[in-house]
Amino acid sequence: MKKYLVQFRPFLIFISIFFLTYIIFTLLYKFYLNSYQAEDLDAITMISGKNSEQLLKLFGYDVLIQKNSQNPWQDIILNGRFIAHITEGCNAVSVMILFVSFVAAFSGNFKKTLLFIIFGLISIYILNVIRISLLIVLVYNFPQYTSFLHGTFFPLMIYGYVFVLWIFWINRFSKYAK
Repeated sequence: MKKYLVQFRPFLIFISIFFLTYIIFTLLYKFYLNSYQAEDLDAITMISGKNSEQLLKLFGYDVLIQKNSQNPWQDIILNGRFIAHITEGCNAVSVMILFVSFVAAFSGNFKKTLLFIIFGLISIYILNVIRISLLIVLVYNFPQYTSFLHGTFFPLMIYGYVFVLWIFWINRFSKYAK
């Protein structure tokens, strides 16, 4: 048994750090969400919606994204037509937690790891705002593809980006980079 522990030590360390980081950040995020009333929407989601609205207005769209008065989501109205809701799951925090956990598990030196995590989180947030904005416009113009766009294409876009960041991290900055 000791032979296997020694042989698989790097893998076991990776798995331990990954899951420990993931569990800690997920619990912290759940505590953060629990600080809001059931009918309220968390600040991160509200800011994501507001930034998406600002981006669309920058490109000349007549868009309004506002907190629903009775439910924990934001309503999206484009050109006077209701498009969809923005809920807590749309803010990409779960994707960010997954990203941080993986980078931490493959950490390099502390400064590079911290800088890469900060860069990654900012870029994931920006991509998510772009994703929400594109989704609004595409659902408005192609409502028949809503399920594909929301359930397949845009998750693939954001998870694909995180995967590229991970590969870049491993090959350039992690302790395993050559």
